[in-house]
Amino acid sequence: MITFDRLTSILLMSFWALSFSSYAETDDPRLWYTQASKQWEDALPVGNGRLAAMVYGTVGVEHIQFNEETLWTGQPRSYAKKGAFVYLQEIRNLLSQGRQKEAEALAETSFMGVPLRQMAYQAFGDIYIDFEGHDDYTQYKRSLDLSTALARVSYLHEGTIYTREIIASYPDQAIYVNLTNNRKAEMNFKIRLDALHGNKTVSQDGRVLTLDVKVDGGVLEGMAKMKILTDGKVLRQEDGLVVKGATQATLVLAAATNFIDYKTIGADARSKVTKVLDLAPEYADARKRHIKDYQQLFGRFSFFLPSKGKEALPTDQRLLAFKEDSDDPGLLSLYVQYARYLLIASSRPGSQPANLQGKWNYQLKPSWDSKYTLNINTEMNYWPVEMTNLSECHEPLFNMIRDLSETGSEVAKEHYNASGWLVHHNTDLWRGAAPINASNHGIWVTGGAWLCHHLWEHYQYTKDSLFLKETAYPLMSEAARFFVDFLQYDPNSGWLISSPSNSPENGGLVAGPTMDHQIIRSLFLACIEASRLLGEDPVFRTKLMDLVGKIAPNQIGQAGQLQEWLTDIDDTTSQHRHISHLWGLYPGSEISPDTSPELAKAAGKSLFYRGDGGTGWSLAWKINFQARLLQGNHAYGLIKNLLNPIMDASVKKGGGGTYPNLFDAHPPFQIDGNFGGAAGILELLVQSHQGNLHLLPALPDALSEGEITGLVTRGAFELSMSWKENKLVEVELVSKKGGVCTLRYLNHSYTLQTLPGKRYRFGPELTRFAK
Repeated sequence: MITFDRLTSILLMSFWALSFSSYAETDDPRLWYTQASKQWEDALPVGNGRLAAMVYGTVGVEHIQFNEETLWTGQPRSYAKKGAFVYLQEIRNLLSQGRQKEAEALAETSFMGVPLRQMAYQAFGDIYIDFEGHDDYTQYKRSLDLSTALARVSYLHEGTIYTREIIASYPDQAIYVNLTNNRKAEMNFKIRLDALHGNKTVSQDGRVLTLDVKVDGGVLEGMAKMKILTDGKVLRQEDGLVVKGATQATLVLAAATNFIDYKTIGADARSKVTKVLDLAPEYADARKRHIKDYQQLFGRFSFFLPSKGKEALPTDQRLLAFKEDSDDPGLLSLYVQYARYLLIASSRPGSQPANLQGKWNYQLKPSWDSKYTLNINTEMNYWPVEMTNLSECHEPLFNMIRDLSETGSEVAKEHYNASGWLVHHNTDLWRGAAPINASNHGIWVTGGAWLCHHLWEHYQYTKDSLFLKETAYPLMSEAARFFVDFLQYDPNSGWLISSPSNSPENGGLVAGPTMDHQIIRSLFLACIEASRLLGEDPVFRTKLMDLVGKIAPNQIGQAGQLQEWLTDIDDTTSQHRHISHLWGLYPGSEISPDTSPELAKAAGKSLFYRGDGGTGWSLAWKINFQARLLQGNHAYGLIKNLLNPIMDASVKKGGGGTYPNLFDAHPPFQIDGNFGGAAGILELLVQSHQGNLHLLPALPDALSEGEITGLVTRGAFELSMSWKENKLVEVELVSKKGGVCTLRYLNHSYTLQTLPGKRYRFGPELTRFAK
């Protein structure tokens, strides 16, 4: 059903498409290459939120590696250490006495979660398609069309053009591989299923191959079934199925596990995959359903920056060229649209949220277990989701937050003797919330509070009062109740502080890290406002209003930097990848050149000391920081660093960058930088965190012209905008919920009372056009 808001959005997009048709003709959001993948980081990703695959595009032996999101090691369990809270005060006392190592040692033996490590996301299996004799070919091309979510491989062999098309269908919950050629020539090939798992079996039943796997070190089992739809003959061989004399063929893959939820296993994977294959339509229908479903999300937003002829280069060559000559703004708009594609492909309603690698993982022991790192990475995955008009893709994260509020309430009780809930710096499929790994970085108490920021942001962007009442506020308020119990008065300063905790992965276990105070303050203020809007919890609201002003404030250190800790001990020679104490600048909003210029200046000084290098996700965060500081040209330099080509994925050192398939390189691959980088590019163009819609607030000189449609801002406004010669040309605004809106551009501003569904147009100096 198309809602009134969505119909309005569609009409607006159509209007702008007509207005800027010359742009649309050259805007081709596509990754393409003239050679097959030589490594996993060259392969092209497809996904439907639950299933994911990497398409190598090798001619003689096609390789498609696939995942199912619930195949993890481990089992349902509690990670909480019973009675750990009895050691809490002693740890606090040791920290207040400056005896950090003793506090860490005590915490290591008496306070950490059980077990000390969380579980790992697993590769599922591999599809191989053998085309004997096809090694002699020309005119090779492979591509990923972001507007249709179609991966395609084509080549010329003995006068015939062979084409493979791969989709991961959300409506049909299956991966399709369609094989055709332009002359209806007979195709002969063999298909195989395999997996890295030691405990695996492959079986055959007519035109269906079945792969059964069981994880090592856990209770989860998975089944993948692949059937062949073809006009050719299908013959059985010991290690696969052979197709003879086919003019066309379609492989349909379904996969599932015995996972039900974080507390329960026992699902019937066989019945799940059998049902999917029984209901799977022919490819032509599946393709239409897939494109229609996908474009309902992807088509809401468009973004044009001129490519200046660089789109004629294959994507890997274009990436290399950008390092030498960065005058290719169109690569940035492609990067943003690719992030939107990846978000749709890895996070759909009903799925798990995107993890460290989205849903794409080819290993049994992936880096950092490919789980959910909550001290930056998981949250970064969702930074662009509301702004780029993909609000539904946020839902899996909200569902995980709900789960964590349950496991986190046990951790709050057992580790802190506190009410409410919290989660530390990691979680997994089993929703672990206790501190893990090591006490010098695993005891970080604001993971849940940061996740709650996403609940509040969703409300800010949508003004969905029902969501606020039924989902956001109950979770936020219980997270706040934990901190009401947890915060301690510092005997030296008299401020309320967070202890024990740490500034993520830097400086060890401490009392009073700046980041914690910024996040807790933000949570309290959001709860206060939500309580007021809903007319609920007046007593609790008053309590938070009393406490929020007592939390340790941001401080400026002797080197002019924003202090990372309660005391001025920052090492100005450190170029650590985490810049956690600038959370209040981004994604928070308490530090701003407009409202707190001295703190903004200090934040800039901290960034100066940390430098412009770093891992992929760290570079992405720095882009957002510089955008919020209104330093567009500096941000563009960081974008160039983020797009530093890393062509050989075996190289794990030397800083972050981008792989040939545009995956973010930590290195190794982490998907967070893709999403954080996209958010940073858009922050250069529109900011709405200060109560107004600030247009082109940090426009780099290099992005002198462009247009964007369907971008959503806080306040539930959807805008489209064009600019040329670094100046605003036109902006058009649709109000989804009504209310006051203030537009800001340079020294111009315009405030108006908007009506739901109404459209408002403005010229270069925010002069309003006639209705």
